[in-house]
Amino acid sequence: MNRIAIYSLTSSLHNEVYPDGSREPFIKDIISSLGEAADFCGQDFSSYGTHQLDLIYVRTGGTENAFMEVYPGIKGPVRLLTSGVSNSLAASMEIMSFLDRNGREGEILHGSAQHIASRIKALLGGSTGARQTITRLGVVGRPSDWLISSDPDREALRTRLGIQLVDIAMEELLEEIGRGGYDIPEKWRELLSTRNVLACCANPKVTADTLEGALNIYGALSRIVERHHLQGLTVRCFDLLGTVGNTGCLALALLNAQGIPAGCEGDIPTLVTMSIANAQIGVSGFQANPSRIDPQSGEMVFAHCTVPFNMVGSCSFDTHFESGIGVAVKGEMPTGPVTIFKLSPDLSRSFICEAELLENMSEACLCRTQVRLKVPQEAVGYFLTRPIGNHHVILPGHCAARLREALSCK
Repeated sequence: MNRIAIYSLTSSLHNEVYPDGSREPFIKDIISSLGEAADFCGQDFSSYGTHQLDLIYVRTGGTENAFMEVYPGIKGPVRLLTSGVSNSLAASMEIMSFLDRNGREGEILHGSAQHIASRIKALLGGSTGARQTITRLGVVGRPSDWLISSDPDREALRTRLGIQLVDIAMEELLEEIGRGGYDIPEKWRELLSTRNVLACCANPKVTADTLEGALNIYGALSRIVERHHLQGLTVRCFDLLGTVGNTGCLALALLNAQGIPAGCEGDIPTLVTMSIANAQIGVSGFQANPSRIDPQSGEMVFAHCTVPFNMVGSCSFDTHFESGIGVAVKGEMPTGPVTIFKLSPDLSRSFICEAELLENMSEACLCRTQVRLKVPQEAVGYFLTRPIGNHHVILPGHCAARLREALSCK
């Protein structure tokens, strides 16, 4: 049995299009982007609830009554998979409205195959029934000097979230980097091979030696995670510029892709935010700077150099933006629904906002991964009057309800 089951709803008027829904290009593209098989159960809902993740593919319009026939046997959140043809989305919205009126949780998965696959991966990470318990988070070096409003309330973290912060001296990291050595997970070896990185980078400052140094930082941080039994860490990464002549961007991107929340600049509240997101939805998120806001349109630009590899459809490489050294990630994130998330240092406030990722950008004056988002108008006021620090965490999909539920249980 595979982890994913796909059930389908089809109007009899459309049966002649693709009698076997599993052969539709829409489904095949999603499975290809997902990288794992699914059980396609068609209109037989008898096994619903026996897989890790159940998806209902609303193939056509006119399927609302068909949904009502199987609805009594459907437990838990309802995930509707929709295409852009045959009135699939319209029927799904009617079903979702019914679910909302009846107090049932659900969502519509819609967009590109890459975006839907990314959301499915996030759901798989958070639907196991045994959500990760966060107990030990490492702080390598102290927070960067410019984070003047990000001092955490360690007692609140301990009593409310059960999190212990483990302070680790920068000297320990530097010693580990000096030892050298790393083991890249097989899934990412080709992506991070010298041949591929240099082929995907137009900046001559990124060399084989630069890449080797960046991967040594990854190896050092991996050993520190293991030695101190950490579930995540944040690093005073700018100190590496002068000491080892490299940056932690690549290392943090890879750790986050492995499910180990890893933040930069020693930002502890952002690390806690990422850790909660990872525990609940299976993705650490993209720690990013708000770089530009249009107060009238609600469009915002976020940018940073450490986007996790499991949040992008493709990526290239460049140097770290501010210093022009090291290896940074320039990722292309799927357009569509996202959620912006941030916790305050004393845990008294949170910001959770669903938004839309409109496009990926490439400007010379910003950090390497750049995305333009459309946020609700009320969110503009938050960013301009009462922001919770600088860094915010961007997550795939609309998951505000799940995050609020998780915080209310703390």
